[in-house]
Amino acid sequence: MSGKLAREIHRVRPFDCLEQEVSLNILRTADYLMRGMEEFLKTYGLSGVQFNVLRILRGAGEAGMACKAIAEHMITRDPDVTRLLDRLPARGLIQRTRDRRDRRVVASRITPEGLALLEKMDEPVLTFHRRQLSHVPVEQLRAAVDLMEEIRHAEAGDL
Repeated sequence: MSGKLAREIHRVRPFDCLEQEVSLNILRTADYLMRGMEEFLKTYGLSGVQFNVLRILRGAGEAGMACKAIAEHMITRDPDVTRLLDRLPARGLIQRTRDRRDRRVVASRITPEGLALLEKMDEPVLTFHRRQLSHVPVEQLRAAVDLMEEIRHAEAGDL
């Protein structure tokens, strides 16, 4: 064990196992990256989950998506996606309409204003991500992607 995380979190005794140290490192790093992203997104008046929803709806195209489908595509789970979606129409970023055949289904679609905001953000977001991780060699970044995918797929029973 390298001990860097133990020193960061002021842990006196060693971790119980390497898997514990890795898991805590992943969580700590995710928090670090997410806090930076949240600060960055504030300059555009968005939260991380709002930005995630807008990107999901941009990918959905003209058809839009129902609330449940949006929730399934989210990076982080949000227990109240409906309330989250209720805030975005007021800003003109999405529109919500009931399905004509099944009134229980509400489809959300990104508006031209929402698309314009994302387009304005595309390059700054890439620059932000590069700034966060440009110090890491490409081979290590690829290995990190492979490792994270392997962990998620094993947890989901996909292996």
